[in-house]
Amino acid sequence: MSTAAATRRGILRRATPEEGPRATFGQLLPYLLEHKKALAVVIALSILSAAAALVQPLLVGQVITVVQAGESFGGLVWAVVALVLAAAILSGVQHYLLQRAGTAVVYSARRTLVRRLLNLPIREFDTRRTGDLVSRVGSDTTMLYAVLTQGLVDAIGGALVFVGALIAMLIIDALLLGLTVLVIGVAILTVVTLSRRVRTASQQQQRKVGDLASAVERALSAIRTVRATNATDREVEAIQEEAQGAYHSGIQVAKASALIVPISGIAMQACFLVVLGVGGFRVAAGELSVASLVAFVLFLFMTLLPLGQAFGAITSVNQALGALGRIQEIVDLPSEREADSGVTPAPPVPSSAAIAFEEVHFSYPEGADEAASGGGSVSDADAVAAAEEDPVTHELTVLRGVTFSVPRGSRTALVGPSGAGKSTVLALIERFYDPTAGVVRFDGVDIRAMDRTQLRSQIGYVEQDAPVLAGTLRDNLTLAAPDATEEQCIEVLRAVNLGGVFERNELGLDAPVGEDGVMLSGGERQRLAIARTLLAAPPILLLDESTSSLDGLNEQLLREAIDAVAENRTLIVIAHRLSTVVDSDQIVVLERGQVVGVGTHSELVNTTPLYRDLAKHQLLV
Repeated sequence: MSTAAATRRGILRRATPEEGPRATFGQLLPYLLEHKKALAVVIALSILSAAAALVQPLLVGQVITVVQAGESFGGLVWAVVALVLAAAILSGVQHYLLQRAGTAVVYSARRTLVRRLLNLPIREFDTRRTGDLVSRVGSDTTMLYAVLTQGLVDAIGGALVFVGALIAMLIIDALLLGLTVLVIGVAILTVVTLSRRVRTASQQQQRKVGDLASAVERALSAIRTVRATNATDREVEAIQEEAQGAYHSGIQVAKASALIVPISGIAMQACFLVVLGVGGFRVAAGELSVASLVAFVLFLFMTLLPLGQAFGAITSVNQALGALGRIQEIVDLPSEREADSGVTPAPPVPSSAAIAFEEVHFSYPEGADEAASGGGSVSDADAVAAAEEDPVTHELTVLRGVTFSVPRGSRTALVGPSGAGKSTVLALIERFYDPTAGVVRFDGVDIRAMDRTQLRSQIGYVEQDAPVLAGTLRDNLTLAAPDATEEQCIEVLRAVNLGGVFERNELGLDAPVGEDGVMLSGGERQRLAIARTLLAAPPILLLDESTSSLDGLNEQLLREAIDAVAENRTLIVIAHRLSTVVDSDQIVVLERGQVVGVGTHSELVNTTPLYRDLAKHQLLV
């Protein structure tokens, strides 16, 4: 890719707006309504608690009146105590149910998000950072917890208290109520205005937290390389810069939220002073009784508490909506299955080929080059690095009119220089991507007409850098064959010369392999990945540089194991070492995304200059 093209793409990216997608309250409701029964109970308790609270000032007023009249007030006092205790018990039960419902909302959001993430088209992972996606599952979903536990449902019960208290205050003294509403109205208008800043700042904070998670994931996934190159301090500095960005974003949230907090305090003090001043004057003028003023003040405090809850609810909901926007961005993406609805497959044709490529063109999406260079999930990073960029779409063209067929039961090798598009060919067969143009057929059927699960169940795929999942030997082996017996697992381990790994730990198949298989050598990790594929024994095997990390002895043993399992199966093998594929039934030579030769080793040496040069360099001619 040219420098100008890279610069142009960078400029386009920097022009992307900082603000991410915003969620609406309507998008939040499904997460809440999923637990509507628990919320209904909480709301009912809020109503009871509100009723108990509203009766208390009336009883206090009655106590004052009775005392002034010199009558007995013992029964009224006990009634007030009973109401206070009842309100406290109701509050405790309500708090537990809210905490439980909040935890359930987070669980539901995570379940939905994880299911969507693991079913997204591979293209999405080519242009997104793993750490940021992990942050959405962890940090962003946690923000939804605050919606229930920090004000929203409390505000519903508080609203009842608020309305009830206003009615009681209206009955006691309309003038004092009017002055109170004026002060409260100004406070609410100010809070609503400031809450927009909270939402924007919260979105920015969550985005920065995602950047931080991506930086940490990047460094930890390559920690040995970082240490070996003495880059620890530089990586620490880079991560600290991301942490500083998250810190500054958090400060912006704190500033926006902090402006809201004193408003409730000012509103409370202003209301209290106005009521005491005006109310005291009216008591002195004989227009209001002392009992009525005391009751009004108690009702005033009852309106101010819900007001604080409402302000807190506005803040927490806006923060949650900022995080929910990032969650919904992923949830709203079409899954692989949903993306298939717009695909129009070619009609089937009679064919003797297991796999056939017909004038296939393919381009990676814009941004795949950055994902590849940053350790992303791009299937063919070398091809992406060597690809030409379309000046209009900014996509990276990798394959150009590729045509070849693979007969059933044959062994076909794909060879060519790095970046020729070999791994991309296998990715298209697995249907990680669909061709930009042309057709890939499976037994004469356009693979876009096939169910992806059905297609992949018939294909075994060993990636160039086949990952080993954290867990045990058994976990890795049975990934594609969950019903495999212990004897079958042991047999396939010995077939790829991993019997020693099985025997050196008393846990056997339950021996841990460590994060990314760190407890295994590079060759052992590669052989374990191949064993996983051989155990499933699908009719088609795709092997991408499957012996690149092996020594001569293990390579020979592995080739024998593959030969044994490959009988009556179709193999497509990518190899840089031509010595491992010279006996293939056919060899397809790729250069710059095009097929430049198809034939046997001896035929290609005579007909294809590129292959002849590769063979000369490896002393095979």
